[in-house]
Amino acid sequence: MTNNVVQLLLVDDDDVDVDVVKRGFKKQKIANPIFVAQNGIEALDILRGTNGKTKIQRPYVILLDLNMPRMNGLECLKEIRKDDQLRDSVVFILTTSENETDRILAYRENVAGYMLKSQVGVSFKEAISMLTQYWTVVVLPS
Repeated sequence: MTNNVVQLLLVDDDDVDVDVVKRGFKKQKIANPIFVAQNGIEALDILRGTNGKTKIQRPYVILLDLNMPRMNGLECLKEIRKDDQLRDSVVFILTTSENETDRILAYRENVAGYMLKSQVGVSFKEAISMLTQYWTVVVLPS
């Protein structure tokens, strides 16, 4: 049995960016639980409940940075899509990478959206509103 509260998994190694996202949700009075992973390996552990990490419960949305140590976002995304238990995960890319190749590769792995941190900073309220409306309107996998 799952609950109806959408949990967020924020995968980002930049503490400042993590704080900005958390503050943004708090300012918009969005109290959904936010789990944080510093890299793709830690994210997979949280998604699977391995290596001592508590498994995140569905429904959830993943906000995934691309440029991280140990396992970057594209590598993590490919692992998610290969895993029968995780492949239907809803993933948004939240990155500094304006590289067209990164964008193409991410969309090939069926991301729900690709957002640039530089643009989100300018209109972060709108980005949070869009994410909130997304998980409020769309029926997520449970």
